[in-house]
Amino acid sequence: MELQQMRYVIAVAETNSFTRAAERCLVVQSALSHQIARLERELGAKLFERTSRRVRLTPAGAAFLSAARQCVDAAERASAEVAAAVGEVRGRLVIGLIATVAAVDLPGLLRDFRQRYPSVRINLRAGASEELIEQVKQGAVEAAFLGLPTTARPEGVNARELARDRLVAVVAPDHPLAAESAVSLRRLSTEVFVDLPAKTAGRIQSDQAFAAAGLSRDVAFEVTTAYLTSRLVEQGLAVAMLPSAYVPQLTGVTTIQVTDAPTRVEYVIWSRAERTPAAKAFLALLDIHANDAGSYE
Repeated sequence: MELQQMRYVIAVAETNSFTRAAERCLVVQSALSHQIARLERELGAKLFERTSRRVRLTPAGAAFLSAARQCVDAAERASAEVAAAVGEVRGRLVIGLIATVAAVDLPGLLRDFRQRYPSVRINLRAGASEELIEQVKQGAVEAAFLGLPTTARPEGVNARELARDRLVAVVAPDHPLAAESAVSLRRLSTEVFVDLPAKTAGRIQSDQAFAAAGLSRDVAFEVTTAYLTSRLVEQGLAVAMLPSAYVPQLTGVTTIQVTDAPTRVEYVIWSRAERTPAAKAFLALLDIHANDAGSYE
């Protein structure tokens, strides 16, 4: 059993496609498929169910995937630790982020990091805050930037609060509210909304605010990206509530202050497990060092 075969299995599992996995691994698909078939013969079990429409893990594949990730991570960590011992930071760094991160200039931060550590390969994973917390706890993501309502805290991870921000209303430029300087939740409750999926942290903060005011609202559109949110607003299909520090990045929409708006807290979180040299170096740019914990329990 070879380490590269494990990497191929992981890539197929994460992309649900032999074609996309081969592209990620920079090999031709036939070579990747051959290696996985060879591994399946060695193990005596099928790792994937293949149909014309999709590829998915078998129960045996799911069991193998967990162990394969641990082996690959251990090998990469060992290589990175050896490099760090001779003064070089290299390896892989996985960073998670929500779509509306605004407390840090992440592109600028990554620019500085790459200038100092060009041998590190960076994987950015966008997702919902609660998903990112779980991924950091599991070790799949080493650091993440997320936003939570003031009623929640990141649990099971190290965390540092970065900023607090109030939500604002975002409407189309020709919307009747566009000329207003401020608006209340009660007035907004009569509008059609676009928002994140129900029960996600970004959605909960708004739902709680309307519920606390004894109001309900019509969320007709659920999306997972801020880009789609702004485009639907721009077309006049709905209004939205987004963090005030984030909305200057948007074009084609108008921002209105909300008099009784909810507050969002942005955090950077990282694993309680031993950090890789790349993770240590990245967190150090945020002034987070070896002995920092900052956990919320």
